Amino acid sequence: MLKQIASGIAAQFGSNCEVVIHDVSGKKMDHSIVYIENGHVSGRKVGDGGSHVVVEQMLQEDAQPQDYLGYLTKSANGKVLKSSTMYIRNSRGKVVALLSINFDISALSMMDSAVRDLIMPRDTAQAEPEKIVNVNDLLEELIQQSVALVGKPVAMMNKDDKVKAIQFLNQNGAFLVTKSGDKIAKYFGISKYTLYSYIDTKQQEGKAHD
Repeated sequence: MLKQIASGIAAQFGSNCEVVIHDVSGKKMDHSIVYIENGHVSGRKVGDGGSHVVVEQMLQEDAQPQDYLGYLTKSANGKVLKSSTMYIRNSRGKVVALLSINFDISALSMMDSAVRDLIMPRDTAQAEPEKIVNVNDLLEELIQQSVALVGKPVAMMNKDDKVKAIQFLNQNGAFLVTKSGDKIAKYFGISKYTLYSYIDTKQQEGKAHD
């Protein structure tokens, strides 16, 4: 069964993925590998020994270790590998085998280093990539932002909430979109006269403060 699983994993992830089965039921530390797929990754073959993880398990065969997943290793031939080791137990709960996966990420690491300067923004404080919005979708995007700003759905908004949302839309250029007034008024369930009065409310407040 383990051989079948190993073959499936190797086939799924390709030639850079080495899958190894270690027999740890005995004390053959130098010859624990009983099956291997894509052995060229680490340069090992059936009959070779395992890593320190295998040796450690053989020395502590009565222990109950946890699977060791997603750690980095380096092969004898200098390849950088992302590795996972899973402990296989028999019906009595004793560890009898290890299933190890070693994926060669050397090329990916070099690629990451090469393109990092291209993909990193100059503004390192930027929290996330900015969304690119098509001009045809801009009004809908701004409306959703205005609702999020208020923090409640339109059905639960009072006059002050709607004024706040509509003033946000005005400040962010929503009314520059053709026929935006009709859509915004319909969305907020008000007339166009009321819509523009909400905009004027802000303007009148500004004059009063002046």
